[in-house]
Amino acid sequence: MLGGTGTEDYRNDMTPGAVWQASTETRAQFIWNTYLHLFAAVISFVLLEIALFQSGVAKTIAAPMLQWWWVVLGAFVLASWGATHFAHTAESKGAQYLALVGFVALEALIFCPILYIANHFAPGAIESAAQITILGFSLLTAIVFVTRRDFSFLGALLKWGFVVAILAIFGALAFGLELGTWFSVALIAFAGAAILYDTSNVLHHYPEDRYVGAALSLFASLALMFWYVLRLVMSAQSSD
Repeated sequence: MLGGTGTEDYRNDMTPGAVWQASTETRAQFIWNTYLHLFAAVISFVLLEIALFQSGVAKTIAAPMLQWWWVVLGAFVLASWGATHFAHTAESKGAQYLALVGFVALEALIFCPILYIANHFAPGAIESAAQITILGFSLLTAIVFVTRRDFSFLGALLKWGFVVAILAIFGALAFGLELGTWFSVALIAFAGAAILYDTSNVLHHYPEDRYVGAALSLFASLALMFWYVLRLVMSAQSSD
């Protein structure tokens, strides 16, 4: 444990009704259900993208979306925030599933232009970005599970980061500024902090019936990291 703090030290600070206060079997089942739904969301996203590209729909919608690229970026960040917020507040299992399915479908559409560009002008970028994202997500998840740290303190930082990102995106749109490499790096760091925060919530704060919402929150942060890792990889390839 970091700082010599044991698991027992966190239990007094747990959210009332949180799964961490339940039995070992219940906690294990909650974690299994959460990551099973996360895996299903990722696979569904991949299958949707394949269907969109093979049907030609991706090409059709990519062109008009690229004309409003900064709006797409803003919508992507807003959608990620909205999904995370809903994951923390939705109590009905049906509402959680509806949000998860709807968000995966929305992300598949929002990703069309950047995937279309990467597929045609940056060969191998998608695969490289996916590998980097999976590695980063796995390492950050391991940090939370091994240390058992409660990273809920990152919540305030993430709110400020969200506001700054939105202001930067719409500032670039209004004044014709270019958000380059450092913006992508900053958003990758932001997504990493979100993964730490969300994974910590899975261990410490979600009630045992919110595993669908927990998966939605993790998927939103994972998608955010993949977007900006892909953007960074594409930028690196174009500069070579």
